[in-house]
Amino acid sequence: MNVHGNAKLSVPTRLLLVRRVLDQGWSVAVAAAAVGVSERTGWKWLARFRAEGEAGLADRSSVARRIPRRTSPARERVIRGLRRLRMTGAEIAECLAMPLSTVSAVLRRIGLGKRSRLEPLEPPNRYQRRHPGELVHIDVKKLGRVPEGGGHRIHGRGAGKPRGHGRSGWEFVHVCVDDATRVAYVEVLGDERGVTAVGFLERAVAHYAALGVTVRAVMTDNGSPYVSTLHATTCAQLGLRHHRTRPYRPRTNGKAERFIQTMLNGWAYAAAYYNSMHRASALPAWLEFYNHRRPHGSLSKQAPATRLAELLNNPAGNYT
Repeated sequence: MNVHGNAKLSVPTRLLLVRRVLDQGWSVAVAAAAVGVSERTGWKWLARFRAEGEAGLADRSSVARRIPRRTSPARERVIRGLRRLRMTGAEIAECLAMPLSTVSAVLRRIGLGKRSRLEPLEPPNRYQRRHPGELVHIDVKKLGRVPEGGGHRIHGRGAGKPRGHGRSGWEFVHVCVDDATRVAYVEVLGDERGVTAVGFLERAVAHYAALGVTVRAVMTDNGSPYVSTLHATTCAQLGLRHHRTRPYRPRTNGKAERFIQTMLNGWAYAAAYYNSMHRASALPAWLEFYNHRRPHGSLSKQAPATRLAELLNNPAGNYT
């Protein structure tokens, strides 16, 4: 039974108040004072008990029983129909000569506040490879350089400087995540050109090889570094199959996208850095923590390195 968060009396205390009045002969004023409420409140609970019994002592919804000026069901059906023609709220309001605020409230109430709700939700596309190296996900995150002496996390935004003053350019964080184990490899580089992306790919493959993992396939988005002839040639030389994500569907490469969010929260935005070198120097320690000690929800709370060791020692094991 739900009790309002600000209620002074619980249901048992309301019943105690009523019993004192009806069974023990207390006056309503005395019984109410004994539990710390007004006499008016005491009469309210007594009246509800007499009308409904103990069920009347429960809290009631605060929603109005009648809303005389609520938009009629017929008009709501018209708004729903126009929305399914992909009209905006403003267009519907103009068409029906209704206030935009009313149309917007109706659209939210019927679950069509966004036009994207007109299409059925795309079903989850969850998958996980069984063997380390069967597929690795690669992506790049662009980060603003930290100016010397620290940025807004130390000095505050603006800090008396004109807008745009002191901008230091960008750094590009290249990430690679193994699909089966989530073991990650990361480098902070100066750009995301094809030559840079290829160099990172080669070093990532070598890193996994040092862990006992042979990379067989790589997944990237459709960015210019990954559709180049140089990248295709490098994949062929390394014996890698190259999978690219569906256009405008970053979720296809969701493991890399999700790792980037974890990385930003745990490393890039987790502390105030005095320059970009200071931030980059903190990356190896965080990456070691992520790979070796951080419990991963999709790995049954195991660390990625723990899952890697289990799969390498028991390649036929059935892990989910």
